[in-house]
Amino acid sequence: MAIRRLHSEPRYSEIVIHNGTVHLGGQLADDLSGDIRQQTRETLANIDRLLAEAGTDKTRILSTTIYLRDIATDFAAMNEVWDAWVAPGASPARATVEARLYAPEVRVEMMVIAALP
Repeated sequence: MAIRRLHSEPRYSEIVIHNGTVHLGGQLADDLSGDIRQQTRETLANIDRLLAEAGTDKTRILSTTIYLRDIATDFAAMNEVWDAWVAPGASPARATVEARLYAPEVRVEMMVIAALP
């Protein structure tokens, strides 16, 4: 089965589709000056957009890995936004970890794996 790569650069692809599964590269907010709630909302909007481009949506997310710059400070607020966004009855498997992200202003990054319809 063929592998499709969308929005590819030398180091990564934003979307990789293979064998009925969509893998999104790490997604960030567009505006990194905002607080965790704003960055989480923008990150989730980018995930929605890329999943739609790949032909699926958030109801088909299988797993999500969330990286937080400061889990002690940002976990609760990120979860408030996440809980409002996640489709009822379609909660994916999920892990949340604290990580040093590529720039100090990045508060959250998410990787998603979803199924195609």
